[in-house]
Amino acid sequence: MRERLIFALCMILMGILHASYISVHYPNDPARQETIKTFDTGHITYISSADMVRILNAGVFTNNARGKVVIYFGGHRIKISAYSSFVVVDDQVYQMPFHSLSDGIDIYVPMRAFIGVLNRHAAPGVSYDADLNSIVVELITHNINKLNIEEKANGTVIRIATTKTFAEGSFTGWSARNRWFYLTVSGGIADSIALRKTKLAGVVRGITVDQTGRSVQIAFQLRAEIKDFEIYQNNSPNEIVLTLRSPLSASANKIQKLKDAWYIDTIIIDAGHGGKDPGTTGKYGLREKFVTLDIAKRLGRLIEKNTNAKVVYTRDEDIFVPLWQRTKIANENNGKLFISIHANANNNRRIKGFETFILRPGKTSDAIDVAERENGVIKLEEEASRYDHLTEDSFIIASLMQNAFMKESEDLAATVQSELKKSIPSPDRGVKQAGFFVLVGASMPHAYLEVGFLSNPLEEKQLRKPGYRQSIAQAAFNGVQRFKDKYERVLQD
Repeated sequence: MRERLIFALCMILMGILHASYISVHYPNDPARQETIKTFDTGHITYISSADMVRILNAGVFTNNARGKVVIYFGGHRIKISAYSSFVVVDDQVYQMPFHSLSDGIDIYVPMRAFIGVLNRHAAPGVSYDADLNSIVVELITHNINKLNIEEKANGTVIRIATTKTFAEGSFTGWSARNRWFYLTVSGGIADSIALRKTKLAGVVRGITVDQTGRSVQIAFQLRAEIKDFEIYQNNSPNEIVLTLRSPLSASANKIQKLKDAWYIDTIIIDAGHGGKDPGTTGKYGLREKFVTLDIAKRLGRLIEKNTNAKVVYTRDEDIFVPLWQRTKIANENNGKLFISIHANANNNRRIKGFETFILRPGKTSDAIDVAERENGVIKLEEEASRYDHLTEDSFIIASLMQNAFMKESEDLAATVQSELKKSIPSPDRGVKQAGFFVLVGASMPHAYLEVGFLSNPLEEKQLRKPGYRQSIAQAAFNGVQRFKDKYERVLQD
């Protein structure tokens, strides 16, 4: 009874408008038609986990006492928990942008986000059709079933067994920094469990499989850098052959090109919020959007005055810039660092301090709460529907993209946080990780700064002072300068 009351209260607090119904279509069984109940919050639609089990004809284990449900489908184990944003698929942890709910008997999950995780990692034939407002359940047969890795004198040969011949142009590969190679096969449906059991050899030290609808990305973690690669289709037997060649030598020209790529010559500064999005507002009326813009400009001026780096602002005036456009600006300007500036808030007005984040699924409830609050700005965007897909897969996709820059992002965040600690007379809340939409897609090292709590009256008064904001900008600059010097010093050796 207590859990049901909590669920009911959650429904009210989250703004549930009404229960509605959604259809379920089975393309492989047109005669089967179902309708299931959903709960709408205005921008989040929840669905019962019991209904998901039923429409999938899946196995299930339920522990109501612990608020756990385990769904068994297609050889995968999918674990969800009450009041948690995490989904565990075959011991891999993924984060949805919103928490699940529970009435003590059933667990209700954010529909599009949960289906997105299923589609990508356990059930590629399960999807949501926004045009039809329908869940589509289509059983799909794997056409990539096995990997074989062979070590050769000049590199590593990976043979990917397929049940069909893929057309030319169906597969692409690219080598990322930090020793990762990504192979994408359009039309590929991979048996991820079988592929992860592959015996590793040669330059390959790890394998991850990421299914997106009818395309699969196989990521190979490498023991060493590769010189180049080759991909082709064999027809007898059907297989995709990937050759990763080890470097034999490197010319001075290639070395210089590599160095040039790592020089930090363009820095992106992102002032959070803006325009119709004021961000959080303090007790005495100070708005986050003005604080972040002022600090961003101060930081930009310090960078331009004291370094040879170019500064690009995602906004340099009080205008609204959608989250997706901010990283688009960064990538189009070939940014080498992405610094996003924000001010924090908490229901507890006594909490204060500064903290720095990197993009990863949040590990603490506080970090997840901060991300959910900041991500809520999508409700103000005219094209909020573009986040339907992002909401489903943002942190999964971003984890793949950001692997290449994770070590650098961690170093940047830690360096900036240490400089803030020297200059800001406020509690050091450390470096944390959380799933901020604004960081998704930034193909460069990044740091997300929360410079103080506007919800704390004393800290709001401090943030009103130009001198205090200047000290924050100076500290952030010192961190950026230290990071820049460290990484460019290596290139001089």
